Amino acid sequence: MIRHILDKIEEYETIIIHRHERPDPDAIGSQAGLAALIQDTYNQKKVFIVGDEDPSLTFLAEMDFISDSVYEGALVIVCDTGNTERISDSRYTDGDYMIKIDHHPNEEPYGDLMWVDTSASSTSEMVIALYEEGKKRGYRLQQSAARLLYAGIVGDTGRFRYPNTKPMTHYYTALLLEVGIDHNDFYSALYKKDVALSRLEGYVLQHFELTKQGLGVMTLTQEVMMKFKVTSKQSSLLVNTFSDVEGLVAWVFFVEDEDGKIRVRLRSKGPHIHTLAQQYGGGGHPLASGAKAKSWDETKTILADLEALCKVYNEKV
Repeated sequence: MIRHILDKIEEYETIIIHRHERPDPDAIGSQAGLAALIQDTYNQKKVFIVGDEDPSLTFLAEMDFISDSVYEGALVIVCDTGNTERISDSRYTDGDYMIKIDHHPNEEPYGDLMWVDTSASSTSEMVIALYEEGKKRGYRLQQSAARLLYAGIVGDTGRFRYPNTKPMTHYYTALLLEVGIDHNDFYSALYKKDVALSRLEGYVLQHFELTKQGLGVMTLTQEVMMKFKVTSKQSSLLVNTFSDVEGLVAWVFFVEDEDGKIRVRLRSKGPHIHTLAQQYGGGGHPLASGAKAKSWDETKTILADLEALCKVYNEKV
């Protein structure tokens, strides 16, 4: 499969790389890291990265703004996105050929060629595997690509603390470190919080609830976020604020967007939550997923379902 992808990259002169909306470090890292790998190897090719931006992650990469005509005869690659609904920039179907590279459960097969590996810690890890095979064709790993791919692995493994961190993860990380990465600069930028977000973090620690089954619950309405002058996108940085609390089994953030939609951010230390997320228009990993609630009444149903999941899990352990 990797060789087929490398063949397609070699074949096309214009390559446009997408990823999911509301990006996290792995989305940006795999997207921009793959772009850097291709560009460093084939400097004559035109390689673009597109999608919405999160101000907290622009230190990694900034998106390209391209016209519709660029898609004519182009190769489109979509990274780190399980279903088409979450692909950022709807023009992903406008190219000549599409490749899906992802490590989420393959809940929605799409594209002309799919490479899905749920055993990988991150899509960034998969891109490093592609580089390993690509070395036979002259692929080079430069510091810019290494930094991006390192960000993706760090983000999706929770700094190597999550169960998806495997021996192969450390092997690939070692390849990146050999190239050279400024750790202090990277971590300072990744976990930087402004005063407003830090104060909202204090609010979260004071107001989250913990149920008898170990479910942590936090609700952030527009009223609260306007009070602290924080956007719903910025609040995503706080999803693990109380993750180390004793007795916590799973947790959920209900976040009201500026347009009134309710985002559901789900995390777990044991119960598999991705199938529940799929029931509410979302998806993701067994221990980290996202969904959408149609109303505040529906959030009560989601809470009941989550509490039931935690109860079943607690009875087994």
